[in-house]
Amino acid sequence: MAIADDLQNCWYGDRASPWWSLPLAVLYGGVTAARRWMYRHGWLRSERLPVPVIVVGNVVAGGAGKTPLTIALVQGLRDRGFTPGVVSRGYGGAARAPMLLGAQPDPAIAGDEPALIRMRTGAPVAIGAKRADAARLLFSEGTSVIIADDGLQHYALARDVEICVVDGLRRFGNGRLLPAGPLREPESRLRDVDFIVCNGGDERNGEAPMQLLISNAVALVEPARTSPLAAFAGKRVHAIAGIGHPQRFFDALRAVGIDPIAHPFPDHHHYTAADLAFGDGLPVLMTEKDAVKCRAFAQTDWWSVPVTAELPAAFFDAVAARLKPSST
Repeated sequence: MAIADDLQNCWYGDRASPWWSLPLAVLYGGVTAARRWMYRHGWLRSERLPVPVIVVGNVVAGGAGKTPLTIALVQGLRDRGFTPGVVSRGYGGAARAPMLLGAQPDPAIAGDEPALIRMRTGAPVAIGAKRADAARLLFSEGTSVIIADDGLQHYALARDVEICVVDGLRRFGNGRLLPAGPLREPESRLRDVDFIVCNGGDERNGEAPMQLLISNAVALVEPARTSPLAAFAGKRVHAIAGIGHPQRFFDALRAVGIDPIAHPFPDHHHYTAADLAFGDGLPVLMTEKDAVKCRAFAQTDWWSVPVTAELPAAFFDAVAARLKPSST
């Protein structure tokens, strides 16, 4: 078993973290706390942009639902009169300089999540290791508010609203910092954010509930062709998930009566045709994030399963109310 898988079992299971991870967690905690202190006290500079910035992130390593929430925020803010743009690091892509994405970005260059957000929303998306540099590319698009996807710990970009997404089922695991646990920052960091969104499970007091809904499958080779997931009920399929928490996807398929052969891949995996060469003719269902990387060699019976984040309208109203009046 790989070290990463072994650690995941410790973080979210009953096994104790390996002894060597404990001093590293103390060191990691000291470094991250010192870094945040320096930003708070001006020793390191945060750059403020001329439009409001919303940061969407989490305090755990791995997926919690940030990208579906970012997509939902784009539409929710549009409905309330804003012109949102999205900025991302572009993790997993080959781009080294800040760039504005075209309508059909190459995920190998832009990264899978920014490519998905651009194609799903049509909103302007810019990527760059320095998010402020990337964000400036959005100004030419008439952007009135910037959403930073996965930027909670990127303190070099000043923010007006912080939203932390929490996996409602796994929560914070064993509560330890990396690598002894899944936490990028202590759980106490949540006291400083503006909104906490609970993805699935039972939300706690003050958290906004979010549900990820699936309904139709979209053919990779012919995106105009869709099929209700009910058409796959009772059938054996290959299920592909290269996301932070693959089990969530497999469980969602089982919940609608599908019998998946689960194929978890590492988050941001770079697929080749050989990865999906199962040789048995069964349909292949995958997440949208995986689909953007597999279309170039897709086959007829390969399907993407989009998810839609559903949140209360009051949540979007509250986020919009936090933004500067001059931006509307």
